[in-house]
Amino acid sequence: MKNRVKRNGKNCLLLFNDGDFILGKGAGHYGNFTGEICFNTSITGYQEILTDPSYFNQIINFTFPHVGIVGTNIEDYESDKVYASGCIINNNLTKPSNYRSEIDLNCWLKKRKIGCITGVDTRVLTKKIRSSGVGKALIHFPAKGNFDSIKSLKKILINFPEMAGIDMASDVSTKSIYIWKNGIKLSFKKKKLRKFVAVIDFGIKRNILNILSSYGYEVVVFPIDFSINKILSLNPNGIFLSNGPGDPQATFKKYSENLRVIKNFEKPVFGICLGHQILSLMYNAFTEKMHHGHRGANHPIKNEKNSKVEITVQNHGFVVSKKKFPKTLKITHTSLFDKTIAGIEVKNKPFFSVQYHPESSPGPQDSRYLFDQFFNFMRNA
Repeated sequence: MKNRVKRNGKNCLLLFNDGDFILGKGAGHYGNFTGEICFNTSITGYQEILTDPSYFNQIINFTFPHVGIVGTNIEDYESDKVYASGCIINNNLTKPSNYRSEIDLNCWLKKRKIGCITGVDTRVLTKKIRSSGVGKALIHFPAKGNFDSIKSLKKILINFPEMAGIDMASDVSTKSIYIWKNGIKLSFKKKKLRKFVAVIDFGIKRNILNILSSYGYEVVVFPIDFSINKILSLNPNGIFLSNGPGDPQATFKKYSENLRVIKNFEKPVFGICLGHQILSLMYNAFTEKMHHGHRGANHPIKNEKNSKVEITVQNHGFVVSKKKFPKTLKITHTSLFDKTIAGIEVKNKPFFSVQYHPESSPGPQDSRYLFDQFFNFMRNA
């Protein structure tokens, strides 16, 4: 194997939990990078995707072949760091050709100690994931070019935990309360706020915070384990339940007693992605792991209220189940790919949520009206 790597210029290996492996060319940081492998069909926004906390402990297979050409910059972060474990890219990374670029993708990955394998037919790999479902994978990029034995790499992969049954939102949630204003985290001082949105952070994206703050309300972000009763005592105008990674049932089970207090709130509640699943679980719905998930910027959704189709950005591997769906909830949006639930509302309450990302940037903005709806509810509360 050593000679073959040297002859073909392939110095990186992608190992799957079924024992198959693919050789490629390494980029980014040297080392072993393990995660649940998934594919994303977006053609733009790879920096935003890699820094989205919802991708925590995942290896992203980009179906679009030309990744890296726009470089990276300080403005396109969705969080403080890269949360994805690694990435898989078809073509070799090239120098950026974009006026906004500040550092090329390869250097950016190296600096943040993230591994990448290139020279892989990512569309063939996507077909493999669609056929066999998501599973664990490992990127092995040795510094000296000599691969470790497949047997030793398999042990690393076996010891890496499955995503099902794991609460990951606790790992990515903020550890302290802060106010988000003009793209900056400000310390929270115990003072009476005139009007504000309380955000429960399961892995919040910055663009969500930017949109929420654009409506003229203070945006206060709380840790996942912060007392809901204390939040309600501050008299927020609304509560936002954020996106995030991991198994929603595991997260809800851990914090269910606290989260169920939200049901006593009489003002609007809006949830996105994991927040949508958490809201559904509060009302005794169930969630289930999907075969290969929905991830990309071109997913059609049907609005059941007006029969219009919205093109959306999505990133989830779990979904609210239609089995034993509670009568207290109403389905408002449906995926046109597989008819899964994409949005709900609570009957007789100003509570609603969607499985997809109306805040997407870059990406389609067909569903931005949901933020208008949330703030209109607050104004009329």
